[in-house]
Amino acid sequence: MQGITDVRSPTKTNLIAALLTWSFSEIPEGSQSIDIRSAFKRSSEGQDDAGELDFSGLLKHREHKQEETPDVDVWEILKNARPDEYEKIAFTYGITDLRGLLKRLKKTKKEEKKSEAFAKRLDPAYQADKGGKIRLIVDLADPTVELKWYKNGQEIRPTPNNRKYIFEHKGTQRIMVINNCQMSDDAAYSVTAGDEKCTTELFVKELPVNIVKELEPVKTTVNERIELECEVSEEGAKVKWMKNGVEVPTGVRSRYRVKSEGTKHWLIIDDASKDDTGTYSLMATGGTSQAHVQVDLKPLKILMDLQSMTVLLGQPLKLNCEIYPGNVPGRWYKNGQLIQPNDRINILHKTKNHNLDIESSTIHDAGDYTFVPEGYTQTLSAKVHIIDPPRVHLEALNVQDNTVTIVAGNKLRLEIPISGEPAPRVVWMKGERVILDTGNRVRAETFSDHTCLTIDVTEREDSGNYKIVLQNEAGEDTACVKVKVVDIPDPPESPLVTDVGGDWCTMTWEPPRYDGGSPILGYFIERKKKQSSRWMRLNFDLCKETTFEPKKMIEGVPYEVRIFAVNAIGVSKPSEPSKPFIPLAVTSEPTMLVVDDVTDNTVTLKWRPPDTIGAAGLDGYLIEYCIEGTDEWIPANKELTEKTRYTITGLPVEAKILVRVKAINAAGSSAPRTTQHSILVKEVIEPPKIRIPRHLKQTYIRKVGEVVNLVVPFVGKPRPKVTWSKEGQPIEQTISIRNSECDSIMFIRKAERKHSGKYELSVQVENHIDTAMLDIQIVDLPGPPQAVKIEEVWGNNVALDWSPPKDSGNAPITGYTIQKADKKTMEWYTCVEHYHRTCITISDLVVGNEYFFRIYSENMVGLSESATATKNSALIVKEGLQLKNPQYNDRDFTEPPNFTQPLINTFAIAGYNATLNCSVRANPRPKVIWMKNKIPIIDDPRYRMFSNQGVCTLEIRKPSPFDGGVYTCKAVNDLGEALVDCKLEVKVITQE
Repeated sequence: MQGITDVRSPTKTNLIAALLTWSFSEIPEGSQSIDIRSAFKRSSEGQDDAGELDFSGLLKHREHKQEETPDVDVWEILKNARPDEYEKIAFTYGITDLRGLLKRLKKTKKEEKKSEAFAKRLDPAYQADKGGKIRLIVDLADPTVELKWYKNGQEIRPTPNNRKYIFEHKGTQRIMVINNCQMSDDAAYSVTAGDEKCTTELFVKELPVNIVKELEPVKTTVNERIELECEVSEEGAKVKWMKNGVEVPTGVRSRYRVKSEGTKHWLIIDDASKDDTGTYSLMATGGTSQAHVQVDLKPLKILMDLQSMTVLLGQPLKLNCEIYPGNVPGRWYKNGQLIQPNDRINILHKTKNHNLDIESSTIHDAGDYTFVPEGYTQTLSAKVHIIDPPRVHLEALNVQDNTVTIVAGNKLRLEIPISGEPAPRVVWMKGERVILDTGNRVRAETFSDHTCLTIDVTEREDSGNYKIVLQNEAGEDTACVKVKVVDIPDPPESPLVTDVGGDWCTMTWEPPRYDGGSPILGYFIERKKKQSSRWMRLNFDLCKETTFEPKKMIEGVPYEVRIFAVNAIGVSKPSEPSKPFIPLAVTSEPTMLVVDDVTDNTVTLKWRPPDTIGAAGLDGYLIEYCIEGTDEWIPANKELTEKTRYTITGLPVEAKILVRVKAINAAGSSAPRTTQHSILVKEVIEPPKIRIPRHLKQTYIRKVGEVVNLVVPFVGKPRPKVTWSKEGQPIEQTISIRNSECDSIMFIRKAERKHSGKYELSVQVENHIDTAMLDIQIVDLPGPPQAVKIEEVWGNNVALDWSPPKDSGNAPITGYTIQKADKKTMEWYTCVEHYHRTCITISDLVVGNEYFFRIYSENMVGLSESATATKNSALIVKEGLQLKNPQYNDRDFTEPPNFTQPLINTFAIAGYNATLNCSVRANPRPKVIWMKNKIPIIDDPRYRMFSNQGVCTLEIRKPSPFDGGVYTCKAVNDLGEALVDCKLEVKVITQE
């Protein structure tokens, strides 16, 4: 976020309250009133904080007073002051024409002092939305200077688990990130680098509380419960309930109760009276909502209202109601027309009962019935429905078993008569799927007296049971119609070639899943070469079976076959071609089978491929073994292997076995190749031997943070047992060890100094052991030297002395680097590099300058991260000059607090920051306490308190009408206390 330079500048928001206070205090009695609303002007739409006030119109009729010339040069003070101090200076010296001085100050080129620590300072102000994130950035001229951040004078310290403040370094930039900004983060921030300091202000923008749900008008009767509900945009917001412009009392003995839950607020009146009639409103900082509440008397009691009913056609219809008082006559209406009694309609009135009876209902008796008591505006209403159960008339189809048969491709239209009142809702269904009237090919249409199912072009999928469901208020009726669509059968599945010979094959297939509604009569078979596109029919008579044996094929040529199914309707589409197959013969047997290795439970064999492989190629090898004395050959590999070497595992110890190998291809397995002699399963022991690489025979040196990856090869049979230790102790868990049959790997992802030491590797095969020793040294940067001090200063020479660092970085110290810095500039320059001793004399220093010195230590890794500087400085003075410090007498300037400028009664504009100022004189410096309505203001983020050079300021951020009241400033020191107060009124200005 970019810095906002005009958020709190003296010519804008921060001076609004001060200028208003000054302007109104200077208005003489009897002058014309000022229209505050017309003074507000917006610089652009949508910029709430960029508003400016034009006070030229406000001050036209003000009587000008003769300005008193201050005794001091205020102009020079303003030129050298910061913008945030202009208001305080104007208040202190009684400046009334601050705008003219600021215009003059803007035209003057102000000399900018060059900062020694900051290349770029903080912006004067920053702004962030509540819940957002802000980045405060400074650029350092000297990256070695220690940086500290402060919030309202309190230092901000980074902690590991605190994600509120994040500190980042990017080159010479130092960044503080503030996450999830809240109103408590609205404060003054500063950063110090050495003796220099730069400050800024962060303003957290809080949106006004808007009304999301308006109040709704209420009309009720006496003794009823009234509940007004309103919803605002923020939880826990402060609102005010009003009645006819007066605040509603909500005390313990009040008739009104206020309740809130989240963003919702309620005003509840349990026992309403006629006096509760009025306009109620809810006021929030973002707007006001109002509604009218009307409470009337109960002139008429309805003991039993008319009830809506549904009557079957031909059944009696009876409507009755009860009202109080009972001697009130009334009239009956149907659909707004007056009902007169006749032979079919009987109207009765007996005390409080009123009845309307119809002996036999008809369709025309349905409608809205209303009873109107004479002399009252209240009416009693009910709805009457006359219903007739629905019915499906399937007999109109005139088909056997309600089954309709049609050939695929033709159009089907079924019209079925229906009846019912009210007109029933018709649903056609096939299974669980509903047929809609908007379908393209299949659709269902409903008319006043019949329903119709239409299928434009029938398909085999249209076969099945179709269900008709009729529903209305009187009941439900269902019926089923079966549609049968006959067609050619589906193509069979792709055929499977089960066996292949030199010029023949055997193929099988499954019948088609759908026979087209007619039994399968037989099959046609076709064959083609894979690279050809011409199919050849193999049978002219239908094949009744699901197997076939094509013959007279060329060996080595790939073929494909496919199937056609035939029924009484016709021939199906062809099936998918079979997988390509090649008529081939088996290969010759493998050659040169020998034993390569033997262990306690494994035997490794190797061989060479067959001499004759043929056109079928070679798919792999099958290895089998037989224990001597048995005739059972056991497969050693579940899947074929393409390699000519294989290890048989899981063999019994000291058993004798015979092994054979077969070559497998698409045509089958070849003749086996068997070992000439039986094999004894017993391993030959080979003593272990560690072969240390040449670079590991000497000390292995690595820097802290680097990767350590050591590979130590060894030999031995069977697989040796590998053990690592460090100086007789087990190694740490941060060190990864991976062992294989021929080597061991030590891996450290990020080396640390604790990993230094002598490591012992032990390799064991049964009783045979071989060991090796590895020396690892992890080195790091050294620490800074100790006790750097200035031993002697003479002429233009300085003698320095120091002690070696406590931490050498696990490596010998190879030298030191000495630097000097003039106290005026504090820019460091290197005097000597790679110096081996711990004392040195620095010569050729400039007379009159004062120097500091610092020293870095150095080893094989590099210079230490920090240097040790001398606590004292060395001043190169010219011999013979002496300085005598003058002596001064101390005087007592203490006095109790006394307010030289009191607070002034004023008002503020809602939404714009307001400030209250007063001046106090005291010694020692007093403690300033601000109070609102005699209650101290403590840790409230909406208030900011300043005290600078006797000027006490209270800033109220974006006040609302609730912030009005009496404010008091109290100053206390050891000699006494003093206080002043004023009255602040917050006004809400609306723009038309």
